[in-house]
Amino acid sequence: METTVLKKRIFLSSPHMSGSEMKYIEEAFQTNWITSMGSNIDAFEKEIATLVGSTEAVAVSSGTAAIHLALSLLNVTRGDKVFCSSLTFVASANPILYQGAEPVFIDSEPETWNMSPLALERALSDAVQSGELPKAVIIVNLYGQPAKMNELLAICNHYQVPIIEDAAESLGATYQGKASGTLGDIGVFSFNGNKIITSSGGGMIVSDNKELLKKARFLASQAKDDAPHYQHSVVGFNYRMSNILAGIGRGQLEHLTHRVETRRFIFKRYFEELNHLPGLSFMPELANTRSNRWLTSFTLNENEAKTSVHHLISCLAEENIEARPVWKPLHSQPLFQNSRYYPHKLEESVSEQLFKNGICLPSGSNMTEEEQTRVIDVIQNTLQQY
Repeated sequence: METTVLKKRIFLSSPHMSGSEMKYIEEAFQTNWITSMGSNIDAFEKEIATLVGSTEAVAVSSGTAAIHLALSLLNVTRGDKVFCSSLTFVASANPILYQGAEPVFIDSEPETWNMSPLALERALSDAVQSGELPKAVIIVNLYGQPAKMNELLAICNHYQVPIIEDAAESLGATYQGKASGTLGDIGVFSFNGNKIITSSGGGMIVSDNKELLKKARFLASQAKDDAPHYQHSVVGFNYRMSNILAGIGRGQLEHLTHRVETRRFIFKRYFEELNHLPGLSFMPELANTRSNRWLTSFTLNENEAKTSVHHLISCLAEENIEARPVWKPLHSQPLFQNSRYYPHKLEESVSEQLFKNGICLPSGSNMTEEEQTRVIDVIQNTLQQY
């Protein structure tokens, strides 16, 4: 009886350990600092702040926790409005609900796939007319590509609305020479297992506002008042990163430059091998920016390619290769069905088109050349057969 040998799984973006992590983990065990205090946490915060050029940083348990704290720091409360990119993972917007606030979703634009300045301007103009300016705007840097921050900053500054820069996917990317995550009032990073570097789970808040970050540490540590006994005057959170996980992060951070270069090389190879195929268009890189290419993504024009994204993903899956559609826009999620949404143009929803036509390819920095070739071969064979 003939048996089929299952090929090794190629993941979308799996953790990539370097070996450098163990010295910091062992130090945490040897010194018995394994909880939410210790030298690894202190050093990891300083190393991230130095890397991106921010005044300080605060290590927390996840990128979601970082966004939640950022909203708390900006005094977002029940009934407030917060504008948020629509084309992103749900973790960008869930913390708005944690605070009892109301999300308003802003469409993407085609040159970066990130928040549309046109849609944001229209949304803020309407907000002025209704007397309900948002307490904050959450701008996401999708798949490692910075948004059009100059335009977005100018709009938000005009209306005096603070920006939370969700750089969960874009550590190591730059915008006009500045590190992603440092252009807004508060920046957040994620070290989830699929990110460009990982601490298995964790996040970081960065800012040049020392008072804000002092308050972030306070809130993230259960908001314990300065008293000889346990006393609490405001609601706090159990959001501090552990010293062990910070050690993993430190070991990973030593290899960030190489991780970025590797993912950019993988993108370059995909581009060179596939860009000529009919109907295929890769995610752009805006002039004077440098994406970390966390995930290589492209759109497929079904009429030109004579096939669909769904079919292509199925063909890859048959070869034990993980690929996914781009994020489903949050304004179209059942959770947010009653939320307001501003498209890029009145009759053009860019995020919906990207979701319909977009696909994310395996992009992990631990992919072998053979694995990259397997992905390329499936896409070429699928698109060239029509």
